Amino acid sequence: MTENHTVLGGKVHVYKRPNSSSWQCSTYLGGKNRRTTTKEDSLSRAKEIAEDWYLQLRGKLRNGEIKTEKTFSEASEQFLREYDLITQGERSKVYVNCQHWRSRVHLVPFFGPMGLSEITAGKVQEYRIHRLEETTAKRGKPPARNTMHQEMVTLRQTLKAAIRNGWLDRMPDLSEPYRSSPKISHRAWFSPEEYKKLYEATRKRAHEPKSTRFKWESEQLHDYVLFAANTGLRPDEAWRLQFRDVTIVEDEASGQTILEIEVRGKRGVGYCKSMSGAVRPFERLKARLRPARADHAARDDNGANSTANGSGDLRLPGPTDLIFPKWQRELFKAILDEENLRFDREGRPRTAYSLRHTYICLRLMEGADIYQIAKNCRTSVEMIEKYYAAHIKTQLDAASINIMRPKPKKKKNRSDKSPPD
Repeated sequence: MTENHTVLGGKVHVYKRPNSSSWQCSTYLGGKNRRTTTKEDSLSRAKEIAEDWYLQLRGKLRNGEIKTEKTFSEASEQFLREYDLITQGERSKVYVNCQHWRSRVHLVPFFGPMGLSEITAGKVQEYRIHRLEETTAKRGKPPARNTMHQEMVTLRQTLKAAIRNGWLDRMPDLSEPYRSSPKISHRAWFSPEEYKKLYEATRKRAHEPKSTRFKWESEQLHDYVLFAANTGLRPDEAWRLQFRDVTIVEDEASGQTILEIEVRGKRGVGYCKSMSGAVRPFERLKARLRPARADHAARDDNGANSTANGSGDLRLPGPTDLIFPKWQRELFKAILDEENLRFDREGRPRTAYSLRHTYICLRLMEGADIYQIAKNCRTSVEMIEKYYAAHIKTQLDAASINIMRPKPKKKKNRSDKSPPD
């Protein structure tokens, strides 16, 4: 049975647990139960230490050193626990891990010990300055605008979790002072001349690979470039495609042979109708024998390796095989570097995503309906207008812009008129 004594009129309890030689002390202060060990065997000495400990706590509470409210660390822990459970299957594991990383590495070290009511607009601005100084000292340049934006998103979601749990009354102002509207620039894409240069380079590499060992990869890359630029699929959508998701059809409206694609990706299940230029690459992909290493690179729906057979024999792909089992990233980058296409004129690097941007821009340049492009690319008209249409010169109608009012005819003076007969 625990031996228990009180001091300071019952405000502090001094007790000894069974099988322990040291006395413990506890009290209720600032809305929380607090306890510590006296590390003393003597009861009289333990009581003295307990009194001193209680009085020190009272002084810290009076000076604001002890938080009587939830701290940001506790709110962050609650938010991340909720986020992990609620977003299962809705958010990628990479994004969820980034939320944890931003909280653990940046937000909690700065805001962690603060009470939630102490996080004001001024403290948020101090955080921005801290991050600016810290990153500049470490890397010689400030953090990217998108990096700071993502950290503010995590901070806002953490504070919203605190509001939901009744730990915070209102959201502080998180807007950035002195901030002008960011420049909206078009995303990295290939102009018609650059796109032609790219696919000619990939075609040459497919016909003349630097090593016969990588002939299959070179052919796959060439067909991916043509396929992506004629469908507008996101890279992750293309890499999830199985052969059974694609059908070659005769389009009645256009009279062309095109692909109808059942797309699974960022926006769930959607559909895409390709340009006629995607048909021939798809036929080559379907007829191309694939080596065993392609099977080992592929992933089945459960995430396990799928191997068709243990031998190294070539085989034709089946309906459930991935069309693009592996992305030839290094080969793609090498060709871009060789053709001086790695960066656009603004210094933005071109990636597999640039082929989607190329598809959208080329369609706009040909006068396609922006609403139909948005539906076919599983995005919004607002996104296309913001990042693409504003930068395509063919979207401007010179005839509508350069309208001028006709000049009024000069009126003749009455004195110039001849008098009637």
